[in-house]
Amino acid sequence: MSARNLYLAEQDKIMTDRRLSHWNGITMDTSYLRGSFGDASMSYSQSIRKRRYQVTIEKLPDKVLLHIFSYLTHREICRMARVCKKWRVIAYDTRLWKAVSLRPEVSGLHVGSLEALLALISIRFGPTLRYIELPIELITHTVLHELANKCPNLTHMLLDFSTAMQLHDFSELQTFPTKLKYMCICLSEVIFMEGFMRKIYNFINGLEILHLVGTYEKVEEEEEEIYEVINVHKMKSATPNLRVINLFGINFIDDSHIDAFSSNCIQLECLAVNFCNKVTGSTMKTLFQRSRRLRCLLMNQTSLKSEHVMAVEWEKSSILELDVTATDLSTECLIDMLTRIPGLRFLRAGQINGFNDSVLKAWTENGNTRNLIALDLEASDNLSDDAIKKFLTRHGHQLLGLSLSGMPHITDQLWMAALPIVTNAKILIMGTRERLGVNIHVDQLMDGIANSCPKLERLELRWDPENLRFSDKSQKAIDILRVKCLKMKSLVLSDGRYYEIVKANFERADRTTVVRTATSCRTSIYYLLSNYKDLIFN
Repeated sequence: MSARNLYLAEQDKIMTDRRLSHWNGITMDTSYLRGSFGDASMSYSQSIRKRRYQVTIEKLPDKVLLHIFSYLTHREICRMARVCKKWRVIAYDTRLWKAVSLRPEVSGLHVGSLEALLALISIRFGPTLRYIELPIELITHTVLHELANKCPNLTHMLLDFSTAMQLHDFSELQTFPTKLKYMCICLSEVIFMEGFMRKIYNFINGLEILHLVGTYEKVEEEEEEIYEVINVHKMKSATPNLRVINLFGINFIDDSHIDAFSSNCIQLECLAVNFCNKVTGSTMKTLFQRSRRLRCLLMNQTSLKSEHVMAVEWEKSSILELDVTATDLSTECLIDMLTRIPGLRFLRAGQINGFNDSVLKAWTENGNTRNLIALDLEASDNLSDDAIKKFLTRHGHQLLGLSLSGMPHITDQLWMAALPIVTNAKILIMGTRERLGVNIHVDQLMDGIANSCPKLERLELRWDPENLRFSDKSQKAIDILRVKCLKMKSLVLSDGRYYEIVKANFERADRTTVVRTATSCRTSIYYLLSNYKDLIFN
């Protein structure tokens, strides 16, 4: 390089150093040409790091903190309120208190006194409150008055009387929330509700969704006297706009109550009477004649009689979703019903001895299965492998949910053959808790699920841990499942070594809520019901 070019290069270097020193506010000795540029770069990077260290959560705008707090439970929000004054203001923002549960036994908040609750209604809940759950000790006329006056936008309410031994005095109850669209009442075994209900009948005619939850799980002896603790015949007159009715596990509900609702609720779309043992189906024909909009009928573990079901004019109905699990319907009845329903999209018909190969064959050949997206045949021991394979070969591609659990003869071999067909599945339930004489090669199964069902959201393997066989390379199959099934929300496994391996794998990838144990979680194709969100109750 010539002397002139060297001189120009040095001058350009000096000017660069001067600009950097001016930008950083630092006086630099530019005589050290080789070190000056490195010192300026270091000073710049240190400045950036210093600024980053100064940005803490305290510097975040209130609206960002509010959004972060919205992901916390109310118990966690109350703990956050103790951190500082600013967080206390954020925690008590009414926008975080739109849906409130005051039942501590089901993860709700504990309120020590009525005075404290009344203060909360006025200060913290107010016009933003949309949903509230109240236990028996907090259901008083004063509380209901305050909710009606201070929470004008309250649309969802749960009243839990299940543990009641004596009701409060509601003789002075003069007002009640008037904009309710959803109401859930947990009934007591012995407390009669009519005194309370008579006071609120004039305020609930706008209800669209009604849940009456009985004490099915608490009944121990069938010989005990059964009380009709709520008058359904009077309630139906006060609720003409119901779209969804859920009568769950109520031991006094029978066909006359279904007939009462159908006589007044012309907009009825979904009726659930699961675990109501006295329902035989004697008024089903009238139900479908009156309720032309009825699309969902759930009758799990009822006492349906085949002659009543066969009397229904199924071909004239609009039914799309049906649950007859654990009923005593005959093979003849099942064939008659399934071949006459115009376009069934959801069917649960497990635990029925009459559901055999002839039913599946008749339904496929003479019925309409083109719209079917969800099928649950749990514990259908009279179905053969061949019949199931033929059905899945023909209709597996359209299924979003499939449950073939509780059948010892349905092993991983059938599932491996079916997986390339059920490529659109969102829910898969497989396996049985019975100890098998064969081994389930779970690595191969997981690999098949990952490569065939990328849309999968919920998976449950019910096989006994002793029947699961996996190798030292099982982590690879789990990795493939985790990476390819990105929509996975729930993976349920029985407690055991394989459960611990899968759980640890997902936790390392920060997906801590996906893997669950079968002792506390159970998967169902109910997620695919059109009215699933309306049917949720706690």
